[in-house]
Amino acid sequence: MDDLGRTVSYLRLSITDHCNLRCLYCRPPEQVPYIPHDDILRYEELLVMVDLARELGIGKIRLTGGEPFLRRNFLFLVESILKRHPEVDLRLTTNGTLLPGKAKELKDLGVNNINVSLDSLYPKTFARVTGSDLYAAVRRGMDEVMAAGMRLKVNAVALRGINDGELAGFFEFIRHNPVDFRLIEFMPMGGQTMWSPEYYWSAPDILREAEELADLTVEKRAPGDSGPARMYRVDGSLGRFGVISALSDHFCHSCNRLRVTPDGNLRTCLFSDKQYRLRPILRHPRLGPEMVSRVMRLALRKKPLGYQILQQRKEAGAAIHGMMSAIGG
Repeated sequence: MDDLGRTVSYLRLSITDHCNLRCLYCRPPEQVPYIPHDDILRYEELLVMVDLARELGIGKIRLTGGEPFLRRNFLFLVESILKRHPEVDLRLTTNGTLLPGKAKELKDLGVNNINVSLDSLYPKTFARVTGSDLYAAVRRGMDEVMAAGMRLKVNAVALRGINDGELAGFFEFIRHNPVDFRLIEFMPMGGQTMWSPEYYWSAPDILREAEELADLTVEKRAPGDSGPARMYRVDGSLGRFGVISALSDHFCHSCNRLRVTPDGNLRTCLFSDKQYRLRPILRHPRLGPEMVSRVMRLALRKKPLGYQILQQRKEAGAAIHGMMSAIGG
């Protein structure tokens, strides 16, 4: 528990900053150097991070990137974590482009929840946002996940002037598919991305438009659910609709997560640039996991309120100076 009384139970573990897409809101148009290979946490080090997270009482771990499927032998890591900690609720976030052909194996390994980032249901808009023509592969991977009986969440960054005309299409999609479709407010993250207030499509505006298209009923939260999404049941639909209002209605007082970057930096708040450098400690011959655990416990206690950081930076433009691909989306 941190000093504000929040129980931290969720770790987002980013295993690579490499990605095969160049989304407008994540990576700048120009090439940016990747993290050097030797600075990326090795698989055995990632397993130690999972061990330490379990010691802290963290039961939910999400593997993310970049694009995690780009890392060689990624499914070996998934298997290793679940063999070591079969009780862990292990989840994946992916852009879906490399998902086809992997759903059954993931299910057999014990993964039951997949998040796919998909900002548009139109191939041309998808290409505009991502810089790629891999829309068909993403949809194929999603279909396979649903066919395997896994829980699928689809996350779309809400972009005014880009995908704000697709709300009716999003509702049509969840009418026929048992998915949670969540629109995430565009956040000012990274000074080199396209962040601008003109692209900001707020959660209140989204919900006003949504209520004109469908009958929505607020979904009651399950006990212990402190996730950021407000979910709605949609009359006559197999799926649910949700919004994540990171800016317009922050959820900092219930935030339950930590992040570890591919190069082994611990971040206790998405909106803070403060990092705790765990990799040098982990690799130090006289320090190692025991000292990493001490640092993690101290960092957890001092976990800040992100909205206060945003308020302090209101005039500064980007809230985060690193790229999301190097932080963990």
